[in-house]
Amino acid sequence: MKFNKAKCKVLHMGQHTVKYNYRLGGEWMESSPGKKDKGVLIDEGNNMSWQCAFALQKANSILGYIKKQHDQQVQGGDSAPLLCSGETHLEYCVQLWGPQYKKDMEVLERVQRRATKMIRGLEHLSYEDRLRELGLFILEKRRLQRDLTAAFQYLKGPTRNLERDSLSGSVVTGQWVMGLN
Repeated sequence: MKFNKAKCKVLHMGQHTVKYNYRLGGEWMESSPGKKDKGVLIDEGNNMSWQCAFALQKANSILGYIKKQHDQQVQGGDSAPLLCSGETHLEYCVQLWGPQYKKDMEVLERVQRRATKMIRGLEHLSYEDRLRELGLFILEKRRLQRDLTAAFQYLKGPTRNLERDSLSGSVVTGQWVMGLN
């Protein structure tokens, strides 16, 4: 496969950086205000509101699809497994793009609120009770838990055998940590 120089662009990160011109071979490279890579939108100002809006749009479309399918069923089953696919868009690479502003956090939390309300038998419960019933936490706590897990894995380093960490009460397998609390 040939290297396509025309698709290469420069993304200047930071607000006060000098925007140098770069060459690739004999051609000058274009500058780009933002880039989508591995499903994450990154812009030159490191503002993650675009990524929050993108994740929100994806999760809402999945929840809309689930609701449409669920309404068409004569014998409705439990939607909880299906809702996980909508929530993964809210948490995909969240360590990289985690929401920076309160407004973004609230908008993403509303999607989870809507998703838990779609589960039969839980519609009448409050949001906190629905989360408790499903064994979930609010998204902010889940982001914090993932950050702490990533920090623990970084500090602990990869391990091959199953061992129990006496401080956290977690089981470490391979490079993944599972809480047992």
